[in-house]
Amino acid sequence: MAASHDNTVLVIGGGIGGMGCALALNQAGFDVELIEQAAEIGEIGAGIQLGPNAFAAMDALGCGPRARARAVYTDDLIMMDAVDESVVGKISAREEFRERFKNPYAVIHRADIHLSVYEEVQTKSNVRFHTNSRIESIDIDDKGARVRDANGKEYRGIALIGCDGVKSVVREKLVGDGHRVPGHVVYRAVTPRDEFPADLRWNAATIWVGPNCHLVHYPMRGGEQYNIVVTFHSREKEEWGVREGSREEVQSYFQHIAPRPRQLIDKPTSWRRWSIADRDPVEKWGEGRATLLGDAAHPMLQYMAQGACMALEDAVTLREALRVHKGDLQKAFRLYEEKRIPRTARVVYSAREMGRLFHAGGVERLVRNQLWQGRSQERYYDALEWLYGWSVEKCLA
Repeated sequence: MAASHDNTVLVIGGGIGGMGCALALNQAGFDVELIEQAAEIGEIGAGIQLGPNAFAAMDALGCGPRARARAVYTDDLIMMDAVDESVVGKISAREEFRERFKNPYAVIHRADIHLSVYEEVQTKSNVRFHTNSRIESIDIDDKGARVRDANGKEYRGIALIGCDGVKSVVREKLVGDGHRVPGHVVYRAVTPRDEFPADLRWNAATIWVGPNCHLVHYPMRGGEQYNIVVTFHSREKEEWGVREGSREEVQSYFQHIAPRPRQLIDKPTSWRRWSIADRDPVEKWGEGRATLLGDAAHPMLQYMAQGACMALEDAVTLREALRVHKGDLQKAFRLYEEKRIPRTARVVYSAREMGRLFHAGGVERLVRNQLWQGRSQERYYDALEWLYGWSVEKCLA
């Protein structure tokens, strides 16, 4: 394959990770061809949570002010028992939290966080977008990368980064591993404030944990909407995918919980249904002039609320690695992987374990409920330091 004659890196995927990656490459002095399979640039879905580490990453990328203007800042993180309605644990996200982690905890619509990053990318003239481009072939050698889409169009660059999500075509090429389907199903919906239960309109990211299930709710968009997420262990053999949900199905899985949290599933008139999956962490994401970023690199279950946060951290770390190696892409990619693989693997494994704790039943539920009894806020913060204490200054340490 002939070497590319320019300074262009191919970024496959235009989600949050892809946009963050494009910004990072731009800031490191590269041109970017961003290739997205959807007809339009944008995000679907509902709400996501943003830990302090996400704000540190967005500030480093230059899109922090936009995201901050669109976010809702929570006062607390609350875990409730969905069986007896008791408080399992409560973490203050107020002044002392912000002082400790140098940033707030917030919730935001996925489309709003994507837009915040996308708007910053749009200010860069050397980032070019290509939509309606589903990748069909990928060739990488020691001189560059070449991809061809389903329309027959070919793109060339000096390197390639796969940011194409949990079903990454680039990962299939670089790693070739399989995914893991635990049988957990997630239903997501957004409800207007006036239709949301008045006794649950808390300015908090709240989770109700129950046997083989849990429910999450928090405000979005200035409190005018509430995000509702419910998860259960399916009775069926699940396959990884997304489709319209059935109100009757979701209601059938929550008959064993208390009335107060159960009212959440009666409010939405429509649901989206995700049968979720992750992948086992791997020791490398690429070789030569290719690597992965975001969900393509480390797809994870949602139980740590860190998917988007990790993608944004990835982008900043990639930029810093490029600076350290003065634009040498191959050396920078390997340094980036060296620093990111252990951290993101820890989040993948932690998410699996949190899912087990959230869904505990019987005596295990009682043990879980005692884990955090009497714990001070400082002890909570100490336990979260490894996750929320990330910063650009530490990303290559």
